[in-house]
Amino acid sequence: MEFLLDPNIWIAFAMLTALEIVLGIDNIVFISILVGRVPAQQRDLARRLGLGFAMVTRVLLLLSLSWVMGLTTDLFSLFDQGISGRDIVLLAGGLFLLYKASHEIFIEVEARDEHPSAIAATAKASAGMFWGVIGQIAVIDIVFSLDSVITAVGMVDQIGVMIAAVLASVAVMLFAAKPIGEFVDRHPSVKVLALSFLVMVGMALTAEAFDMHVPKGYIYAAMAFSLVVESLNIRARNKRLALAGKTAEAD
Repeated sequence: MEFLLDPNIWIAFAMLTALEIVLGIDNIVFISILVGRVPAQQRDLARRLGLGFAMVTRVLLLLSLSWVMGLTTDLFSLFDQGISGRDIVLLAGGLFLLYKASHEIFIEVEARDEHPSAIAATAKASAGMFWGVIGQIAVIDIVFSLDSVITAVGMVDQIGVMIAAVLASVAVMLFAAKPIGEFVDRHPSVKVLALSFLVMVGMALTAEAFDMHVPKGYIYAAMAFSLVVESLNIRARNKRLALAGKTAEAD
């Protein structure tokens, strides 16, 4: 138990937990978008299962570090570009995110206005597709977890610290996922911004597969700026609605 008194252990734990939370933002956004497709009474369960898969995936990958690090070894070359197992996973995950986010944007922007009855039917049918949504979450969890675990290995040597940081970060994400998901559902414009964020993440994952690193800080900064602007728009709209209500009462 002496290692618990080592300040370096606690510093590494705090830094890695914070990093895991930051890297989990895109995971929370993706889960929030997909969970919105299931019936309201099943959404809490879907969130818990989704984040539970994320936690289990990260822990299993940490317990098989030799295999994970082996994924960085080139399997073959394509146009003089070495392709590793990690590259294949990132490419598949990036393309999946691009497809899924683009499809959801189409539904929100085009199909909802042109065919509202079809959207209602889709939402009703999604009651029987609960496990399909969970399956999609599980697939993308593998992609996000792989990147997260490789980053963790580069920061900390102790496997126990890594697992503790993963558990702590998932606990924080579990607490934050519901309010974030509800906020996104209440504001369609924010949902479109979140989907655009996933498009950027998909592009970054695809680029990463070809060794073109795009720092996530740039993506997060762009998303944060967009959210600040949209929050000002939401506040302005609420003020106009309140003013219009008072005017109507006065008349």
